[in-house]
Amino acid sequence: MASKKLTPLQETEARRKAAEEAKKNRKPVIRSDEEKATRKERVEKAKDALTRSTGMKGDHVAAGRSALKDFLRRLNEPKQPDDSRFESLLEAPFKAPPKKKSNDRY
Repeated sequence: MASKKLTPLQETEARRKAAEEAKKNRKPVIRSDEEKATRKERVEKAKDALTRSTGMKGDHVAAGRSALKDFLRRLNEPKQPDDSRFESLLEAPFKAPPKKKSNDRY
């Protein structure tokens, strides 16, 4: 039996309907007051680090700011970084990576 190919419009509509169904079937996430306070504190720290790193130069700054923005985008995902990883995210824009040692002897 030959399968029919969907047009791009039909494909988009099918994805939209599937997303709506998934949204209807999703259960709300219930967070404790402690979790809410932790999340709020982390967001404030991340936004503060982004603000302070504005105007700084260097490759490490762009990468660090990108990591902080990604953290804020993915805030509602279940897997969050642990405290030590989060602290390293906060320090990333401000801490230049160590320079490589060379063995040149001229």
